Amino acid sequence: MAAGYNTISLGTGRKEFNPRKARPGLEHYIKEAGQGTLKQIGGADNVDESSIGNFMASRFNKQGHLGAFAPMIDEGLMYKPSIRSEGACASGGLALVTGIKSVLSESSEVVLTLGVEVQNTVKAIYGADVLAGAGWFEKRKQGHAYFFPGQYSARAGAYIEKFGEKTREGFARWFQNAIENARLCDTAQEHHNQSEDLFELGMTKPNGKFFTDHLNIFDCSKVSDGASAIAILSEEGLAKCGVDREDAVEVVGVGQAVGDITKDPEDGTVLDTAAAAITKAFASAGITKDDLATIEVHDCFTIAGVLMTEALGFAGHGKGSEFVAAGNTARDGHIPINTTGGLIGWGHPTGATGVHQAVTIWEQLTGKAGPAQVDIPANRPYGMTINMGGDDKTVVAIIYKRG
Repeated sequence: MAAGYNTISLGTGRKEFNPRKARPGLEHYIKEAGQGTLKQIGGADNVDESSIGNFMASRFNKQGHLGAFAPMIDEGLMYKPSIRSEGACASGGLALVTGIKSVLSESSEVVLTLGVEVQNTVKAIYGADVLAGAGWFEKRKQGHAYFFPGQYSARAGAYIEKFGEKTREGFARWFQNAIENARLCDTAQEHHNQSEDLFELGMTKPNGKFFTDHLNIFDCSKVSDGASAIAILSEEGLAKCGVDREDAVEVVGVGQAVGDITKDPEDGTVLDTAAAAITKAFASAGITKDDLATIEVHDCFTIAGVLMTEALGFAGHGKGSEFVAAGNTARDGHIPINTTGGLIGWGHPTGATGVHQAVTIWEQLTGKAGPAQVDIPANRPYGMTINMGGDDKTVVAIIYKRG
């Protein structure tokens, strides 16, 4: 993969965001991200097909059939194949997998891959109803008004009940790390956040009468509009596009897994499907967690980030919060995670998130992350992305190596 590009993740927190004023639409984000990548690979003539990840434009924007927007990006994409992938919040990851498989099958040498979502089109409470479609909608009637915050509040409650109230310190530290990292990335939704005591904000006691019983508003990713794009290339594609191997990352492992959307988790303190996808990715790449220099995980909520550290094997069951609280996932910690803020800090335009994660890893492994750059040791040249859809139901894990 090479030539990554991110639009701004727009929503509350950005200085230019104003809910009372007109904002860019779906077409704007698709075109900006797509052209941003095309400019780095010699133009649309070098592209064989496009792959677009999106979750719910049909409801947020009343627009389906997103694959046919590819020629709008550039006329050079006219009559070339283009497909839209959907798997809730893992739609971006599925778009990446679609492109990877096309290259591996030798049906394409260069795939333009995008992820996009524009969600600030409805009020938050109505948006919660739309986002509930990432789960089994049959359960919507029994769910919290803010459906997914309610789902992950239940996970947080189970974790706190089993491992103690002190686990909130891990949630608070996760939030602190997210905002501090987002301040280093000028496209991040929380880039302008100047709150002074982030840890104290993260420690705010949840209030079920106001929001949820076990998560506060700082534990949650925000509603975001944005798009990301990256090119997936074969060896021949690299040469055709004039991209040097040092400016690309090699995809060395992929793990994909789904759980039963109609069933509740057997244990709310475990991300079973994520663990399965992660295990597959490590086996595919032939490496272990100790070979990784940095990771992008799907922290739609702080509890999800904490549970990801356990699914990855960095912390034992019930020890993830302690692992995070000790600073191990900070940019100068044992394993830097979400170096541009993740979903909580950079933002969560649902269908774009998996592609944004890939762009971040590409930037880090090629030394293009600017102020957000972390050290990539010579003996640990690998990065990883974990993109999760719904409540641990569709997960895509990808491992990358410095070119």
